[in-house]
Amino acid sequence: MLENLDTRALYPSLKDKRVIISGGGSGIGAGLVEGFARQGARVAFVDIAKDASRDLCESLSGAAHVPVFRACDITDVSAYTDALGEMVEAIGGCDVLLNNAASDDRHTVAEVTPEYWDQRMAVNLKHQFFAAQAVAPKMKASGGGSIVNLGSISWHLGLEDLALYQTAKAAIEGLTRSLAREFGRDNIRVNTIVPGNVKTPRQEKWYTPEGEAEIVAAQCLDGRILPIDIAAMALFLASDDARFCTAHNYWVDAGWR
Repeated sequence: MLENLDTRALYPSLKDKRVIISGGGSGIGAGLVEGFARQGARVAFVDIAKDASRDLCESLSGAAHVPVFRACDITDVSAYTDALGEMVEAIGGCDVLLNNAASDDRHTVAEVTPEYWDQRMAVNLKHQFFAAQAVAPKMKASGGGSIVNLGSISWHLGLEDLALYQTAKAAIEGLTRSLAREFGRDNIRVNTIVPGNVKTPRQEKWYTPEGEAEIVAAQCLDGRILPIDIAAMALFLASDDARFCTAHNYWVDAGWR
């Protein structure tokens, strides 16, 4: 997944850091798991995709610390809190939290029910708050940490058939600002990464080759954004090099705005 590893930045401050990632089994999440594992971090992640997650761990069996996987549905807050506790115990704490899990299922406004609203908020927003709430005391006890929330360019563009996803992703930017203020005096930094359209198997099911060409044409830069590009930003924000970066959005969108 990560091409040209020899040319990628290495962050000595990430070695042996304890990193927890939601939705780490595929797509952007898998890029995050691999990126941090390649830095020598101790990585633990949750996902509902058991086979893909286990395959990912196997592919990283040569890493200094093989990632730890826990199967978990992050929409069940109680189960997710338990899984977070297990992962913290397995890797010895938490220095970095990456709130990545999300689902951009399409829908019309007329199709939305109260139950569907609650489910979409649970998968795209709610878990980010409660994961941060759960790990913040661990970070504080260790002298600080970094929380990185994954947002989306979609609501800035106002795309069709994504009203609930875009509502949740817009709220994440407000959540980031709030948590950065709440946790800042404990040396816990909180930021949002705003990806553009990232080429993953899931995204490829939504776009035809013609649709992908339209995306590239709307960008300032040619080419398709890959999970490695999102991981590169996350690695920086989690590292000591970003020690005074907090409460802000960091765009990786090839200028697609």
